[in-house]
Amino acid sequence: MCSGSCAKCLGIALIPLAVLCILANILLFFPGGKVADNNGHISDEVWYFGGILGSGVLMVFPALVFLGLKNNDCCGCCGNEKCGRRFAMFSSILFAAIGFVGAGYSFIIAVVGIHKGPKCDIGYGNWTYAFDGGNYLGNPKIWNTCVAPPEVVPWNLTLFSLLLIMSSVQAVLCAIQAINGILGTFCGDCKSGCCGVS
Repeated sequence: MCSGSCAKCLGIALIPLAVLCILANILLFFPGGKVADNNGHISDEVWYFGGILGSGVLMVFPALVFLGLKNNDCCGCCGNEKCGRRFAMFSSILFAAIGFVGAGYSFIIAVVGIHKGPKCDIGYGNWTYAFDGGNYLGNPKIWNTCVAPPEVVPWNLTLFSLLLIMSSVQAVLCAIQAINGILGTFCGDCKSGCCGVS
């Protein structure tokens, strides 16, 4: 597969993932699907915007660059069009690194969010992190420790798990593009054959 075509496929895959990560992070602002009465009732990890910034906005830039690589008709450098295409593939490596860092940030925030569990009311208006060190994950019977908001534990767990999975996929796609970019930089476009040999 041509390096430009491969990059375009990766860009097409990254756009919906970025949108879904943004939506998942936004939904976390509504614990248990309810509007929070107070900003202090929302888990701290939601305010770090892992899905909005890391896997969302920061991922849009690499995706757009990847999408444009297939049709990149660089004017070239030193009168050589192949050199321009290779430079475009080299620049995609830098954007893949930016995407990888964004996905990594979202991944770390999601892991911490799952580990700490949601902030909830454990009774008498006492809002705190009810679970310590992820001990709730294998024991759904203790989820009712959270009195309010209702169903906050599965809500939080589901959305942070989705962010975890989607940011992992994004990181893999960015790593693939980094490898693809290296091949495209050294071997050029498939139209000219590898390393400029027809």
